[in-house]
This record gives sequence, structure tokens and C-alpha cells, in this order.
Amino acid sequence: MASRSCLCQLTLSGPRCTVYWYTNEIGNEFNRETMTYLRPHLLEDALQWLATERPLVMAGCTDIYPTTQSPSLAGPLLDITALESLRGISLADGWRRFGAATTWDDVLQADLPPAFRMLKQAAREIGAVQIQVSGTIGGNLCTASPAADSVPCLMALDAEVELASVSGSRRLPLAKFLTGPRQTALRPDELLVAIHVPRHAEAGLSGFAKLGARRYLVISIAMVAARLTVEDGRIASAAVSVGACAPVALRHDRLESLLVGSRPDRIESLAAEAMPMIAAALAPIDDVRASAGYRRMAAAELAWRTIGSLCVEAS
Repeated sequence: MASRSCLCQLTLSGPRCTVYWYTNEIGNEFNRETMTYLRPHLLEDALQWLATERPLVMAGCTDIYPTTQSPSLAGPLLDITALESLRGISLADGWRRFGAATTWDDVLQADLPPAFRMLKQAAREIGAVQIQVSGTIGGNLCTASPAADSVPCLMALDAEVELASVSGSRRLPLAKFLTGPRQTALRPDELLVAIHVPRHAEAGLSGFAKLGARRYLVISIAMVAARLTVEDGRIASAAVSVGACAPVALRHDRLESLLVGSRPDRIESLAAEAMPMIAAALAPIDDVRASAGYRRMAAAELAWRTIGSLCVEAS
């Protein structure tokens, strides 16, 4: 069997579109496959192509083959890694903006307040170093795995996502963006361009804990992100989110209400009420990693340990 490939460059409103032709010849049979790939430098060009071609969006590509369940990518493909506006961390108008193509290594290297410590701790758990320098924060959200490590942290930071299309942009709370396992509110013509964290969520201390079958390179059995602020010797605000124990990660509003007003040095007095409350709010599944019952107990223990550690630190 002989095979040939041909490469040419086309121009679409500024950026180049690379078109590959794969040609296979077997005897007298002739098969031709065409795959289109666009790597624009302007967001408007990416959105225009997204609206007309409905391509598969590529960023870090660390999860693209498991997600597509295909040994090859037929195209069309939209590579957003050349869009500078989608990468980096900045402050503006009371919000901290994370470009959707910001990598986990970018997060780890950034100078962020202690409230973001949980996000950095989660970033260290996302695969190996090779994954952290390629994988992106936006890709982790769009994959929408119930066990996505970043989601509980971003929920505990009251994060919103910014979605853009040729018709304009809109913002959604992260909890409304994630609609189910591998499901989001992203429309076919929309691109996730940024994640925004409000300034008020940058207060306090935070922590992240994850349970897996081994220490590294593992999908979570359960995970917890927590953020506490303490004023005048009492917990002034609390944000606790649990992941891998429901179709999407969830904020634990009842637990947060229980914690507010409590003294950090007396937090253990709430354990008997808090731990059953945590477990009851979850909806885990049985799978190869753990049973639903084990997940409930593990998540409650992780949450209470994390909260307790933050209370000790704040005391």
C-alpha cells in the first residue's frame, strides 16, 4: 500500500487554514480523505469558522482522544492555541480573569492570593508535568467530567464562565454551565474564552483534598475544595464544594451556613452534625474505583479534615 500526503495554505480572513489531503492507493482502488485544520490568531476569525464549520475545538489536547473515542481526528479542527487573548491571568473591574487557554503550569507559576491555593493544589494533581504544561483550564471545564479536579475549586471561588460567538458574549455561573456528566450549556457556535473570579472570593484561606486509588496520575474517588474567611475570631464566610460524588460538582450550602459564625478553635463540636449532612447531600455512583457508600463516607471525611485544617491555620 502506498500513501501520500499533501499540504497547502489557504487564507480565511487573515489567519491560515492548513488543509491536509491523505491519499491511499491499493491496487486500482483510490480513496481520498480531506481534513481541515485552522489555527487562527484573531478571536473573530475563530468564532466565524466555529459558526460556519462546527469544528472540533482543540487546546491542550490532553483529553481529546478519550473524549472523542476515535483513533483519529477527521476534522474540521479549530486549534485555539495561537489566540493570545485566551491565555493568561489578569485583573479588571473587580474580577480576576483566567483565559480559557491558560495552562495548569501557568496557574502554578502565577502570583495569586491564598484563596487560590486550592486551585494550585488541584493543578498539581492534574496528570504529570507534561499534562500540566499542555492542559488548559478551559479544556478541563468543557470536558465536563464529574471528576474534573478544577471544578470544585472554581465553584468555591464563585467562578463564572464567559462564552463568545459571532452574535456576542454571555456569562454564566459555573454551576449553570455544567449541566451533567460530559454536558455543558455551551452552544455549537460558542467558544469558552475565559473564567472570571469575583474579587470578594479572593478573601480567606483555601484547601483542596483528593482521594484516589494511588497518590498521582489518578481519577478521583472523591475530592473537596474549601475556602474560609475568619473575622473577629469567627468564621465570616465559607465555601465548600465536593466533586466526583454527583453528576456535577456541587456547593454545600447547608454546611456553609452551619460553619458561618462558628469559632475556628471549636469547630470539632460541629462534626457530629456536619459529617452526616455532607454525606446526605451527595449522589455518587458505584463504579470500578469505589462504591457509592464509600464515596459518601470518604467525601465527608475529606471535607471535614480540610475544614479542620483551615480552621487550625486561621486560629
